[in-house]
Amino acid sequence: MTTSTKGAARTPAVLVLEDGRIFRGRAYGAVGETFGEAVFSTGMTGYQETLTDPSYHRQVVVMTAPHVGNTGVNDDDPESRRIWVAGYVVRDPARVPSNWRSRRALDEELAAQGIVGISGIDTRALTRHLRERGAMRVGIFSGGTAADDATLLARVREVPPMKGADLAAEVATSEPYVVPAVGEKRFTVAAVDLGIKGMTAQRMAQRGIEVHVLPAAATVDDVYAVEPDGVFFSNGPGDPATADHPVSVMRAVLERGTPLFGICFGNQILGRALGFGTYKLKYGHRGINQPVQDRTTGKVEITTHNHGFAVDAPLDQVSDTPFGRAEVSHVCLNDNVVEGLRLLDKPAFSVQYHPEAAAGPHDAAYLFDRFVSLMEGQRA
Repeated sequence: MTTSTKGAARTPAVLVLEDGRIFRGRAYGAVGETFGEAVFSTGMTGYQETLTDPSYHRQVVVMTAPHVGNTGVNDDDPESRRIWVAGYVVRDPARVPSNWRSRRALDEELAAQGIVGISGIDTRALTRHLRERGAMRVGIFSGGTAADDATLLARVREVPPMKGADLAAEVATSEPYVVPAVGEKRFTVAAVDLGIKGMTAQRMAQRGIEVHVLPAAATVDDVYAVEPDGVFFSNGPGDPATADHPVSVMRAVLERGTPLFGICFGNQILGRALGFGTYKLKYGHRGINQPVQDRTTGKVEITTHNHGFAVDAPLDQVSDTPFGRAEVSHVCLNDNVVEGLRLLDKPAFSVQYHPEAAAGPHDAAYLFDRFVSLMEGQRA
């Protein structure tokens, strides 16, 4: 990625998809070039949390909401240490942010962090194209990086695809750290960081959990060195088919019978640990308005998603696995994608979405309480 930050709003920009579709607009954020996988997010709010979600590493995010940036950027809502998206696509950026918490404009923040974007294009047409053709490789070019269309298309087609990408270690912490419990400490949890968001650890801390966040390369010995009451596997980017190390660690946790909770990438890791396959979705689920049914209660939740892969598990039967019986606990009501798993003979479960809800509705916050209940039951 090459970038400059001057005069972006007046600089022409072009977005080139790997199938040859081209959109022309204006530079937004940094001026330069960037490459990634084009995906769309249906959230109307929470763009700052989206930008700083490590699960978006190497992805160019298209916002389906037409007006973006009107609340600016603050210093309280980032979900990690930096912006992780590879590029940003908006239709109608706010000219002046207006919010009492705002510290600077969104385009200024994108430019400061070197994030190349494009504005002024028909994001509805682009979203429909991605729905019909699927998520695909993309490049955004502005300033002196622009060239003839054929040259740009050839460069986009040289970019590695998301399928087969092993990315968790690129976004995870390099050193362990601790998020202390809020109030009285009740439990200790070892959280394997595959791209964890800051609010996830906070949701556990609010329930009296001391969270030891460990690097993606943490071993089983590292996990149990903190003497955990439970083990958590986080969200993260990339293809779960490449995550052999986290799968082996999770299998060791399951063998010991320690309460286990996984979200998003962690759900796919649990699926693989149980012997199920994973596959790439056509265009994925991304946004804060995805309907999911909890089959254990029958309730429907509106949930926050960011995943392009899913678990291939039977929806209508209990499966025998090396760790006992397992079933699909949650399902997406839009397309019947597996959105959760649970073991019936061991204290382990997972969901494909984000119960920390940053941003998003709080319908799924009970899942952290369910994790607490597993640890209480094990202790009893």
